[in-house]
Amino acid sequence: MLTRKKLLLVLSALACSLSIFYACKSLKTQSVAAPASETSSANTSASTPRILVFTRTKGFYHESIPSGALAIVKLGQVNGFTADTTSDAKYFVEDSLKNYSAVIFLSTTGNVLNADQQVAFERYIQAGGAFMGIHAAADTEYDWPWYNKLVGAYFASHPKQQNATINVIDKSHQATSFLPDKWERFDEWYNYKNVQPDLKVLANLDETTYQGGQMGDVHPFIWYHEFDGGRAFYTGGGHTKESYSDPLFLRHLTQGIKYAIGNNAPLNYSKSYAVKAPEDNRFTKTVLSNDLNEPMELTVAPDGRVFFTERSGKFYMYDPVAKQTKLLYDFPAKAVEKYLNGLIGITLDPDFKENKYIYFFYSSNTGEQYHQK
Repeated sequence: MLTRKKLLLVLSALACSLSIFYACKSLKTQSVAAPASETSSANTSASTPRILVFTRTKGFYHESIPSGALAIVKLGQVNGFTADTTSDAKYFVEDSLKNYSAVIFLSTTGNVLNADQQVAFERYIQAGGAFMGIHAAADTEYDWPWYNKLVGAYFASHPKQQNATINVIDKSHQATSFLPDKWERFDEWYNYKNVQPDLKVLANLDETTYQGGQMGDVHPFIWYHEFDGGRAFYTGGGHTKESYSDPLFLRHLTQGIKYAIGNNAPLNYSKSYAVKAPEDNRFTKTVLSNDLNEPMELTVAPDGRVFFTERSGKFYMYDPVAKQTKLLYDFPAKAVEKYLNGLIGITLDPDFKENKYIYFFYSSNTGEQYHQK
């Protein structure tokens, strides 16, 4: 029999195990950067914004990721939002993403989502979701053009870590309103490529203050924009562990997150339209003939036979069982370039399986007179 003290301990342990982490139903939940008790709270109200901090890397791994993830969790605890952290891409399904006001890519690298997960994320943004990229989020998914448009630019190169000055050119945004006009920091300074034209740039790197800049006078480093039904914010800082104990940088991150969350409006998946593109290898290539002269049209019978024509009048059939093509008939069609005449079209009767009718459109001639049939 359980004593009252033991019973209370059991109930306490059970309550601790109920910390909320949204995900697809078939997955076990997990927290990457910190214990579950630190990354989420069972006491969070339904109206409290919830964000997902994604940390997967398939390329370079930034040692600052754990520090950054834990810092964002703590920022949420004092700023009215809850942060879940994971490096598991299997959480990129609608059943999970629909619970988040924003998704943060924290120094992700390489191809971190498969085709199904990419579609799920596109649909999340189209439903009104939000994205925030930190540092190497720009070093992610180079073969996914949609992501390039979302994040705003791709990483191109960087020099050694050093001090540099960030020129804050727009203080009307909540993430930059409190920053000095010239923000001096030590970090890793990215050069970017494929910079999108619709970005609202908040700050540029001053390439005269460090070595290795390759973008000239206009070197975007902090920006935001609305895209495909959602909104996105990006900051290039955050390579170093020290960034996540810098009060000014943390305030900058906090306001970037709050911009992404916005008014925490419910997602509307009726606006989502992304679908998965068929795989390139879904087709089997079958060569019907290697020696055709102006092939015009083909049609496939219910039994798999393929009927096709040449403009000069030849009518062929490919037999999928024998894997052979043979000439069935040579129409008296006159292929005249001036009028685009000849054996032009072919189609099967809707009841071909029963009546075996095939219809042709072709031209013939009587002397200099041409007839279309």
